[in-house]
Amino acid sequence: MSEADAPAPRRPGLRYVVPVLAGKLARFATRLRGGGSAFPGYLTNRMAPTLLPTLADQFGHGVVFVLGSNGKTTTTHMISEVLRAHGLNVFTNPTGANLPQGVTSAMLAEATLTGRVKADVAVLEVDEGFAADLADLLSPSVIVSLNVQVDQLYRFFETERVADMMLDASTRASAHVIVNRDDPYLSKIDESAMRAPVSYFGVAPELVAASAHGLANAADLRSGESGAAHPTLSPFAEVTAVTGRDVTVTVGDERFGIRIPARGMHYAADAAAAIAVAARMLGDDFRSGDAASGFARMAPAYGRGEVVPLNGDPAGEQVEFVMFKNGPSLQMNLDALDGSPERLLMAIDEGTPDVSWLYDVDLDAIGHVDVVAGEKAYQLALRLEHAGIPIDMVEPDMEKAVAHMRSLPPTAAGRQTWFVNYELMFVGRRLLGHGDQEVARRAARRDTADRGSR
Repeated sequence: MSEADAPAPRRPGLRYVVPVLAGKLARFATRLRGGGSAFPGYLTNRMAPTLLPTLADQFGHGVVFVLGSNGKTTTTHMISEVLRAHGLNVFTNPTGANLPQGVTSAMLAEATLTGRVKADVAVLEVDEGFAADLADLLSPSVIVSLNVQVDQLYRFFETERVADMMLDASTRASAHVIVNRDDPYLSKIDESAMRAPVSYFGVAPELVAASAHGLANAADLRSGESGAAHPTLSPFAEVTAVTGRDVTVTVGDERFGIRIPARGMHYAADAAAAIAVAARMLGDDFRSGDAASGFARMAPAYGRGEVVPLNGDPAGEQVEFVMFKNGPSLQMNLDALDGSPERLLMAIDEGTPDVSWLYDVDLDAIGHVDVVAGEKAYQLALRLEHAGIPIDMVEPDMEKAVAHMRSLPPTAAGRQTWFVNYELMFVGRRLLGHGDQEVARRAARRDTADRGSR
């Protein structure tokens, strides 16, 4: 097909006024009743199936997809802030609604009635199961794949299937493919099958070796090679030092420091991925000083190392939320602890259907637990008991568990630590007066149901 015969790009226009208006009204109504954010996007997509693809034509710097078993929300946040620090206006899906209806709902929050979103670039967290289909709709310029870890086996069955989904989606990227050099599956990417050049990010081997459980990426059981296929791959962006939240990153020939929003080598790896994306996108316009400034002003993505007052007093006792959703994320967050928490709540509920992976997690970093909470509290408590960890209370009712934590004497450090799974992170925040993301929690439950039916 000649250039003259090519179809004209799809643009927002008056034909989208009714679907967008309907979606905005649905969004307003669902928020009034405390509902989720998925339905407005679903409604709009049904009324105007061609609306979502118009996003790809609106952004001068293109669309970025962020894929991975863990770290999508954090890395999406990091990429967005680094690009903003370079002066770009960024559209993203900040609540982590990463299915098609969630992306459209995020668009409805910012779009004009004709479907126009005023931004230079879109940075989107995308569910691996929908990545290829969404890529066909949104024509991403950049796709970054963070990791393949044991997660949602009830849905995906095999970790290599998740790797294949990410690599298949990556063939749709038009400008850059960014891949984790340290992931046993993703590092074996067939570069010749990609439309775009491939760049790697990673963590220095000596740092990974010094960590108790490495990066917790899934072993490659398909090829029989447990490590990376090409351990000598040269990463474009590499973490070379980590001290608490202070991280040194090497990009090309330049070495510079950043301060990440939460501690842990997994967050450092996410930062390297974000910097790789920004540097490849911006080319000669990338400035390490601006990248460092973006990280310096970056707040933790909600629930990921976020600190909030326990009783509403900013100067009083604080709570650090540590969110986990599977074995690898729990393990990496435990590995990042600086000693056993003085006061600890652990909570897990039905949002985690299969908790058998708890028995694969090394819990030695925990000395005791004050309260075990959530609908699956007794299953978690049984695992802690097997590990010989003392438990003061098992209370499935999260509200009662939080009330008990509030009744305890202040800690010497002035901070409690709450390890919570995804759904209970939102509940815990709400009970402490930070319920602004309750809508996202409800959307997450709906998205989980949608994924299970796929």
